Amino acid sequence: MNNTYLNKVTNADCLEHLGFLEQETIDLFLSDIPYGIGLDDWDVLHNNTNTAYLGASPAQEGKSGFKRRGKPINGWSSADRNIGKEYQEWCHQWASLVYPSMKEGASVFVFGARRTLHRVINAFEDSGFLLKDVLAWKKPSAHHRAQRFSNVLEKRGLQTESLEWEGWRLGNLAPIYEPIAWFFKPYKITATDNILKNQVGAINIDACKINGTSPTNLLDFGFSAHEKRVHEAQKPVQLIEFLIQLTTKEQQIVLDPFMGSGTTAVAAKNLQRQYIGFELSIDYCEITNDRLGLERLPTAKSKMLHNNVITLF
Repeated sequence: MNNTYLNKVTNADCLEHLGFLEQETIDLFLSDIPYGIGLDDWDVLHNNTNTAYLGASPAQEGKSGFKRRGKPINGWSSADRNIGKEYQEWCHQWASLVYPSMKEGASVFVFGARRTLHRVINAFEDSGFLLKDVLAWKKPSAHHRAQRFSNVLEKRGLQTESLEWEGWRLGNLAPIYEPIAWFFKPYKITATDNILKNQVGAINIDACKINGTSPTNLLDFGFSAHEKRVHEAQKPVQLIEFLIQLTTKEQQIVLDPFMGSGTTAVAAKNLQRQYIGFELSIDYCEITNDRLGLERLPTAKSKMLHNNVITLF
């Protein structure tokens, strides 16, 4: 039942618990899910067979933006061609568990990577959700790791070729935005009747105006001056607050099965919304407690209910 999980972060795999949520009780799903691009161990969601993955190369030493070795888009072996498929299957596993708990007409916001978002969309559509839009969050800055091709050639002793390719790079343009897939759970009656019945499905434009202007699907939010960065994939509280305020009313329930450092919980609490969260890492659960102004857990290896965090082992 939701009361077991309400206004708590459960330290466990969400796949073990999402099926226990009451049906049609969640007003908003909002989560910065793992992207499946190898950001860290928790982001490796395929059958990895290469021990060099997430290691470090000499080129990465001393650089804060890219501390670990990723896989090239074409992979290191033929098995890597299954990465996208395996990521989609993983997304479908938990998305199909989320679907029954959502109210009809409720919004779903899923942060994703530009290269893997289509897999998220396929998984959610296969689970029954409908895609409404794809928003873009414009980040305050973007790490750019496009290597100079001339330098690569010069290290090989190819001086003539190095001069020929001067100014060219290996890589992509600086990634200044991240996509956010916006889904909703379909309803069987008219949009108006469903809003009146379930209290979800409308968007609160007046509460979300930016400098007096109606918002667009390009979201330009940065971190506030006092906002401490505690997670490498952390999103600004103001960005999460915007999405919550756009689609929910006070005391409605926001679900985030990949809570990370607790930004969704912080934003929900700030806006007088309730929340349900899951997070595998006990360390990040404790960070969430800190951010919410609650006591840390006395121990990680126990079964308990303490403040807003349940730990299950």
